[in-house]
Amino acid sequence: MATKRTAEEFRTEFPVLDDLVHLAACSQGALSRRLEAALTALTGSMRERGAPWESGWMDQVERARAGFAELIGAAPEEVAVLPSASEAAFQVASARDWSRRPGLVTTDLEFPSIAHVWLAQGADVRYAADDGTTIDAQAYADVLSADTSLVSVPLVCYKNGARSPVREVADLAHARGARVFVDAYQGAGVVPVNVDDLGCDYLVAGALKYLLGLPGIAFLYARGGVPDERPPTLTGWFGRRNPFAFDPRGLDHPETARRFEVGTPAIPSAYGANAGFSLLREIDQEAAFTHVAGLVDDLAARLTAAGETLLSPVGTAARGPMVALADDDPVALAGYLSDRRIITAPRGRALRISLHYYTNAADIAAVTTAIADYRREVR
Repeated sequence: MATKRTAEEFRTEFPVLDDLVHLAACSQGALSRRLEAALTALTGSMRERGAPWESGWMDQVERARAGFAELIGAAPEEVAVLPSASEAAFQVASARDWSRRPGLVTTDLEFPSIAHVWLAQGADVRYAADDGTTIDAQAYADVLSADTSLVSVPLVCYKNGARSPVREVADLAHARGARVFVDAYQGAGVVPVNVDDLGCDYLVAGALKYLLGLPGIAFLYARGGVPDERPPTLTGWFGRRNPFAFDPRGLDHPETARRFEVGTPAIPSAYGANAGFSLLREIDQEAAFTHVAGLVDDLAARLTAAGETLLSPVGTAARGPMVALADDDPVALAGYLSDRRIITAPRGRALRISLHYYTNAADIAAVTTAIADYRREVR
């Protein structure tokens, strides 16, 4: 087995970090040389072969499917390739019979795009209570009932980096006969993910954030052997057993997760996803998260010592790869930092500072120093 890369070795794949502090992986991962090379390869294929759908481009899609499956401990046939996490959520919801069991349990800590899909289904949407920062399994248990069909739980909260007790929630949901949907977008790539350990029935993540790819492609895990109550209502030619049969009168859904697929995949995004998966394959996920968790602890401690208010949970076990800093105008703060070549991600009333395996101690020192400078200048 090849030796896995250290954080320092991994960082060398991102030349952009030579003069940029990238702390916005919760929005878009840093640009790697492999991503640049992948896009060059895409344009090269167009120049040399015009439209190599079956002779190259579909191979990229299948490689991306397999890459995501490998990352989460699934089989490739359990993964559907879709344009976005929202579309993946809709596909799962459309395959449920809400007239039979109308209950859908979610949380206000859910990413709104997923939450909006749930609200549009005609389901009886119920919310597990939270304290504004975190949520526990008992909160889900309090609203589960015999008519609950689907339970949705984020792996890591987009607002503040809080980690959810996914396995505990999954066990509670399954005891009531409900399916479990996990949004892993804000963690997969840094937070180790194994679908068997999580016990979920569905899991979604996209390529542009911690998976180090591009927008336009997402992956839906659907546990093998878990039947739909009805066929997905959104479909397309890639949702057929043989997309290249071009039969306008046949509507045959595969038994695999491909039944959730729709139209033409975003080929540039597939190239980008494979660039990201090639990098992630070279690191140990547990070691990566240990590295990131240590830096998150250091960042949180520095900001707290400076008198800052954090919106993230306290304690390593409760946090993902992000610290959320409270601010009256996080967009202005992010702009100040950007002018100093420090990239962060404002959202709501928080400045989100998110880390990856390429982040180092110098990055943490740079952002905390710049925030202190900003406070002095504003005051």
